Amino acid sequence: MFAGPIFAREALTAPRRLRHYLLRSGYIACLLVLLYTIRQATIGFQDTQFSGDIASFGSLVFGVFALLQLTLGMFFATLFTAANIAQEKDRRTLILLLMTDMRSRELAFGKLFASLLVVGVLMAASVPVFCALRLLGGVTWSQIFWAEAIVAATFLASGTWGCLVAFWREKTFQTLAVSVLGVVLFVAVAEGLVTLLGVESAIGFWAAKASPYRALLGVLNPLSASTSGVAEVSAVESVCMMLGLAAALSLYTVVRLRVWNPSQQLRQSGMIAVQPGVAGADSIPASSEETTPTTRKHHRSVWDNPVTWKEVVTRGYGRKVVVIKLAYVVLAALIGYSVVSGDSDDQSLVLGMVSPAAAAFLGIGVISLLLINAQAVTSISTERDANTLDILLATDINAKEFMTGKIIGAVWNAREMILVPMGLLVWMMFNGSTNALSVENLIYLLIAYSVLVLFAVMLGLHAGLTYENSRSAIGNSLGTMFFLFVGIFVFMLLLVEARSSFAIQMQSFVVFIGLGSIGLFTSLTHKNPSNALTIAAVMLPFLTFYAITDFLLGGTLGVCFWICVAYGFAAIAMLVPSISDFDVALGRTTHDAG
Repeated sequence: MFAGPIFAREALTAPRRLRHYLLRSGYIACLLVLLYTIRQATIGFQDTQFSGDIASFGSLVFGVFALLQLTLGMFFATLFTAANIAQEKDRRTLILLLMTDMRSRELAFGKLFASLLVVGVLMAASVPVFCALRLLGGVTWSQIFWAEAIVAATFLASGTWGCLVAFWREKTFQTLAVSVLGVVLFVAVAEGLVTLLGVESAIGFWAAKASPYRALLGVLNPLSASTSGVAEVSAVESVCMMLGLAAALSLYTVVRLRVWNPSQQLRQSGMIAVQPGVAGADSIPASSEETTPTTRKHHRSVWDNPVTWKEVVTRGYGRKVVVIKLAYVVLAALIGYSVVSGDSDDQSLVLGMVSPAAAAFLGIGVISLLLINAQAVTSISTERDANTLDILLATDINAKEFMTGKIIGAVWNAREMILVPMGLLVWMMFNGSTNALSVENLIYLLIAYSVLVLFAVMLGLHAGLTYENSRSAIGNSLGTMFFLFVGIFVFMLLLVEARSSFAIQMQSFVVFIGLGSIGLFTSLTHKNPSNALTIAAVMLPFLTFYAITDFLLGGTLGVCFWICVAYGFAAIAMLVPSISDFDVALGRTTHDAG
């Protein structure tokens, strides 16, 4: 096969796992539940007497499904590919693959297509659902075809970017952070060029074609870009650009794969290990021990908690982390500039929910929480793959010192991701516009965001301790955070649509929330179930629902309070077992004999 034996093995073994079928059926079930929820939020129990109402409903569902699938495809294609290759590097099995007779093309495309197999299967399974929407009207076959083509080309380009970064960078956190920031920066730069230069200019035209969301919105609303009044559904330029970008990234990865791997550090360590044997025993003078002067080495003093010292003082996550933080600051500056350059007198709400400044904070906040969560989960998974976690467990470090060090280290290493969103909130208070925050609301937002940061850190550490496989830990942790954000966003859209008949659609919301609780329960209680984690899994989606409704009704203190209760209790429920049941989680005894 073109992709080599790596993809062939994955394609043969994946259908043998039960998870393969559960993912497909679960994804389709979630789409059908979302379909029912949208129907209840828009139509309810009313009798539809006009075909135009059904067609409008079909067009709305098709738009929501297409945007949701594009977002999920971009995120998980990048995440799965980057995490899969990063795990090979952490376990030092990539060196064994490089020692085989596989070509660089087979190694690069094999890992890429093997990682994208799950996303590709889910996208293929959703095609019948999109085709079924054609029966409702309001959607044409050309819209379905081009929407699926945009999604497929975009997740292929995202996967190739994750593959390039994973083979390029050595540390897992660097790989995940650069991959996520790269995808977000690409979309942000494309949208920024369109906003600054306009679609009429040559650069703005091609930037609009390069933006997958703008291309998909053009397919969903073909009349918006039509000047003749005739709907023209086509996205051939966008699809070709995404495929061309994927081909260029793949070709560059194949060419540079054996230059990047093994890393320079491994090559230098190998040379040092070989040099004594090359010189020979006879070439070393007998009096070398006497003639060589001894120099005293100055060792760094370690703090009372060595785990905290390692996370804060040393460069355990690589020397290029400053570049990642700089890219994050640039991205935050671009988003902030888009708000500043906008019309200050514009009172329109984004999607009918929040102001443009609040939307900018939400965008930066979501990216920050994902990066903080990635920092936390990789702090455990990297230790496990490098076999240094076993060394830590052999020392006299207790559970409290270990968890405290990891929490402080995650917060310290991701401090820019915490301070920048808070700085944006302070700026929103002092900007003097009509949408400026009050001091009271600023305090509520800072408290709520701090609790969410603690939840993101604890979720990452909990997943790292729970899942022994690094790829499963990273995918579960970041996937849980991402699904929470996507679920909240979709839920807010549905609540805005159902404001006039909220009581009638309550049962559909309960079903939606119940599925979220089941998914969260499965994630949190995978290995070490407890009553506190069960209560947190059941309570968090319902309290989030209550906080969203209170926010849409204009509440402030209630929103902050229920967010702190829901996510604070979940963080504590994950923290306490990791300390008290540290023996069960990691397989050693930390309790004193007395």
